[in-house]
Amino acid sequence: MKFQGTESYVATDDLTIAVNAAVTLERPLLVKGEPGTGKTELAKQIASSLGLRMIEWNIKSTTRAQQGLYEYDAVSRLRDSQLGEEKVHDVANYIRKGKLWEAFEAGEKVVLLIDEIDKADIEFPNDLLQELDKMEFFVYETGKTVKAVNRPIVIITSNNEKELPDAFLRRCFFHYIRFPDMETMRAIVEVHHPGIKEQLLTTALTQFFDIREQAGLKKKPSTSEVLDWLKLLLAEDMTAEDLKSGTAALPKLHGALLKNEQDVHLFERLAFMARGQR
Repeated sequence: MKFQGTESYVATDDLTIAVNAAVTLERPLLVKGEPGTGKTELAKQIASSLGLRMIEWNIKSTTRAQQGLYEYDAVSRLRDSQLGEEKVHDVANYIRKGKLWEAFEAGEKVVLLIDEIDKADIEFPNDLLQELDKMEFFVYETGKTVKAVNRPIVIITSNNEKELPDAFLRRCFFHYIRFPDMETMRAIVEVHHPGIKEQLLTTALTQFFDIREQAGLKKKPSTSEVLDWLKLLLAEDMTAEDLKSGTAALPKLHGALLKNEQDVHLFERLAFMARGQR
């Protein structure tokens, strides 16, 4: 069971090595990188490549670790007891299974994505240490242990918004997705926009990387944003000459790349300064 990337996902050699190492070690793969570098998509492509079902757990600031295991609905049970419902005698009727439970009891090997773990409380990773390590947990209400039938491939993504605990990191195989270089970006664009004219692509990517390298930029545009930008350029049937005819600093359709007013004002000032030097 080896991951080699897919037709719709350009995986670098170091990324495929990391994925396959995590699968071999049966450790969670912790993937970090800038937003928009394909961390979430990686889990989907691993599942697609290996022919496995994917279970996705999207983490929010309010998410608790217990929700990934199960939740006991005591309120519903109390209400049903007052109504004289027969099912009230079986506590299992009030247990809501979480994503980890779903992955553990799956009849086949699955890919479990825990997406953006750093959004949750700092204690969240620690609360899942034993469950991810032993691949089992105890249900106190029923007195039963849920143990993984087939150990899932666990992919955990993080945008580096919070530091993760050392004890948690020790149990993971780590990989940082570096931002693609020019050649890798060309390969990614070819997957999403096959047959794009070479001159347009070269001009667009040159402008894109120049923007990313601009000092003082608050938010650098990501891979997903340059793909959106190119989609707009193609929809507008723009040419390389059209891109070059823009202002000295602000690119055409820059709203796809610059996502806050500070960065737009930065490039407007650069354009103004460039005009003043002519």
